[in-house]
Amino acid sequence: MRVLVTGAAGGLGRDAAAALLAAGHEVVLHARDSGRLAAVRDLTDRGAVAVTGDLSDPAETVSVAGQVNALGVTDTVIHNAAVYTGADILPVNVLAPYLLTCLITRPARLVYLSSGMHRGGRPSLAALDAGPRRNRSVSYSDSKLFVATLSAAVARRWPGVLSNAVDPGWVPTQMGGPGAPDDLELGHVTQVWLAVSEDPRARTSGRYWYHQRPQPAHQAVSDENFQDQLVDALARRTGAPFPK
Repeated sequence: MRVLVTGAAGGLGRDAAAALLAAGHEVVLHARDSGRLAAVRDLTDRGAVAVTGDLSDPAETVSVAGQVNALGVTDTVIHNAAVYTGADILPVNVLAPYLLTCLITRPARLVYLSSGMHRGGRPSLAALDAGPRRNRSVSYSDSKLFVATLSAAVARRWPGVLSNAVDPGWVPTQMGGPGAPDDLELGHVTQVWLAVSEDPRARTSGRYWYHQRPQPAHQAVSDENFQDQLVDALARRTGAPFPK
């Protein structure tokens, strides 16, 4: 299978890409820029293909989608890239996964990285409709609530696609910090399993997972009205209508 992993130059994205490559899959690595590719030189030397683009910039995100489509059919996309602080939370964590979902030729599976912190997110779309000046009002928790909701919306709108959200745990990556209590070795396992496994449990859709077990998500995630409002707001903000 051909799998795209965004934000694959480090952390859980790199771990997922390495595991997929070791299992014999075709891997497309996304990195923010060519300078970040040095961190995955060992993976590209073993056959992984790299695409680049800054996901905080919508034009570069569109370019990433074009680079991916030019490679041929992508079987799975793991939307892993994320930032924890700053004005790029909304563009990177939410707008980019939405744009890539709309623009990459429809894969068979989609995996969106959320977080247990999504349960503290606010189901308010005011910042999306207010434009870039309100980007800083979106917290990390808000963004992970939005992306879990996007995953559920995709599962409902595209019944032929397996779309799931994953909480990888609070693990000691650069983002999580050295004191994070969860197991780093398990941090990438669930998204890789959902991306390629033929296990019947992995071939389900519309769920929120933690360590290969479905978990309850924030109630807004399963609210179809909120799903539709989010997708509509993302379409307005990005100018990209959600494909039928």
